[in-house]
Amino acid sequence: MTEPRKPIIEMPLRVRYHECDGQGIVFNANYLAYLDMATFEVERALFGSHDEALAHGADVVVAESNLRYRAPCRYDDELVVSAFLNHLGTTSLIIDFEIRRGGMVCTEATNRYVFVDPETLRKAAPPASVREAYAAFLPVQED
Repeated sequence: MTEPRKPIIEMPLRVRYHECDGQGIVFNANYLAYLDMATFEVERALFGSHDEALAHGADVVVAESNLRYRAPCRYDDELVVSAFLNHLGTTSLIIDFEIRRGGMVCTEATNRYVFVDPETLRKAAPPASVREAYAAFLPVQED
């Protein structure tokens, strides 16, 4: 039996009026902003803050995003954005996101991030302390 994935964070979010388009639905680009907000919450959960993550010698940049919209979100909806570590590579990581309203998954997303040196912003393997912090949330692999 496979155990359910453990989220790194679950971030509550209420849709604001200005995030909606003329159809009254959250404008698609705003979902990327929600993912960005959740990514900073991941850093807060793992390191205490974004600045502390930088002090550990690592930062991340988005290399790829993929979103699947399953149901529309609207003004004043109460959402929860969950972040799950999918993959931890040598210089990159993949985080899966779910945006839920109540028990319904409204949006599924995946971001691939590349680790960069905070000083040079060039791709670099993260220090061991950063890898260990993320690795604690890797899915359990069954044989």
